[in-house]
Amino acid sequence: MSDWPILSIVTFLPTIGAIFILLLIKEDNEQSKNNIRNIAFLTTGVTFLVSLILWVSFDTTTAEMQFVENAQWLGGNINYKMGVDGISMLFVILTTFLLPFCLLASWKTVKNNVKEFMIAFLLLETFLIGVFSSLDLVIFYIFFEGGLIPLYLIIGIWGGKNRVYASFKFFLFTLAGSVLMLLAIMAIYWDAGTTDIVELLKHDFPAEMQTWLWLAFFASFAVKMPMWPFHTWLPDAHVQAPTAGSVILAGLSLKMGGYGFIRFSFAMFPEASSDMQMFVFVLSAIAIIYTSLVAMMQKDMKKLIAYSSVAHMAYVTAGIFAANAMGVQGAIFQMLSHGIVSSALFLCVGVIYDRMHTREIAAYGGLVHRMPFYAVIFMIFTMANVGLPGTSGFVGEVLTLAGIFQVNTTIAMLATSGVILSAGYALWLYRRVIFGDLSKESLRDILDMDKREKYILVPMIALTIFFGFYPKPIFDITSVSVDNLIENHRQDLDKAGKLPDDIRVKATASVTAAKH
Repeated sequence: MSDWPILSIVTFLPTIGAIFILLLIKEDNEQSKNNIRNIAFLTTGVTFLVSLILWVSFDTTTAEMQFVENAQWLGGNINYKMGVDGISMLFVILTTFLLPFCLLASWKTVKNNVKEFMIAFLLLETFLIGVFSSLDLVIFYIFFEGGLIPLYLIIGIWGGKNRVYASFKFFLFTLAGSVLMLLAIMAIYWDAGTTDIVELLKHDFPAEMQTWLWLAFFASFAVKMPMWPFHTWLPDAHVQAPTAGSVILAGLSLKMGGYGFIRFSFAMFPEASSDMQMFVFVLSAIAIIYTSLVAMMQKDMKKLIAYSSVAHMAYVTAGIFAANAMGVQGAIFQMLSHGIVSSALFLCVGVIYDRMHTREIAAYGGLVHRMPFYAVIFMIFTMANVGLPGTSGFVGEVLTLAGIFQVNTTIAMLATSGVILSAGYALWLYRRVIFGDLSKESLRDILDMDKREKYILVPMIALTIFFGFYPKPIFDITSVSVDNLIENHRQDLDKAGKLPDDIRVKATASVTAAKH
């Protein structure tokens, strides 16, 4: 196993599939289109199966990076280095899990330029996996920025009528933030003499420099999340993107920002993270309340779910910068849960959009009379989005709020109000679409979900409920890495004289108890 470059295989398998489609298959008839779809789906399926080797072979007793690959690349201490720990591995699995469903969701709806569409998605999968498994800042930046291109094309070519505007807005917002991150990476190299992430986590950056570096990385990750007030690109991108594009945006692209906050902002710049804690708390609290209220006013289903995503990701940022194990564990679990639940909600919208070609809430009503199976599935994911006990959404929100409460009760109370607001807009959407009389003539012949749509959503239901009742498999993977992250963070603050006295007393007491 140690001689097998498993991460490179998982990362570049989709690219190999894309090259195969590009060079060997012409899109000249319906049969060739089906061949392209089959090859792309087979590639993503094999990638997912190979990625499961990571889960099976992962050592949960260590916080060290595993499956490490290191080879000389550009020289000057810039290497091709890959590896995962308990935090990043889960996002690799989430990526390989969601991509086959994206292709299935597009099976019948994407009829033009099928070849280019599948190639774009396969390349996007490579970039996403690369982001979560890179152990060199330059490699990370290449993957991080490279993912913009296929997603920009997916929105701009296969999106709605305002797709060009939405794709340019998405591209410019995310690129602008990333330029500052590139400048920060250059400054890091000049100061530390390396771009090796593992080595940089041990490097002591000067306090003033940490602040500027933290702000530069914040500019990129805050846009990617997106945090308020950098979120305005997201609703437009979601509305105009095809269903599969919305799944990628909500399920994976947003998680790159949260992962970046954990891996770089919090871990690499501890003093700046401590100084900026209240700043992040305030932005997160505003986002939870403001975007939840905005969601209540939406007439478009996709926009409502998009604003809901901004609110849910605000729990993530607050949990990360709570700087305790419960908050960070909750943030990671919330990202994984949101990746499944929000993806499923966009897929649910896609089901009825494919039939009626409208996302206007007012165009629906009474679907339970014609689509009972759909009504049940939509209800489960609506409840998970609200955070109903027994669903994965509940676990992430409770842990995150508990972690925030340990640090700041006011922010915790404001954040908790978002749970109530989310119930308001989610249940309002469900009632308007599913319940009531089937009074609209256009809905009288609408058909329930077919087998393909059930195959996509039923596995997501299983995971949502399973992890809602039994989250232990996730915590088994993340706990050691998170504990190590928090301990290193506290040691760095203690060394700088910024560790609060109450936390120092608790830490000393726990160490004493462990010795006895």
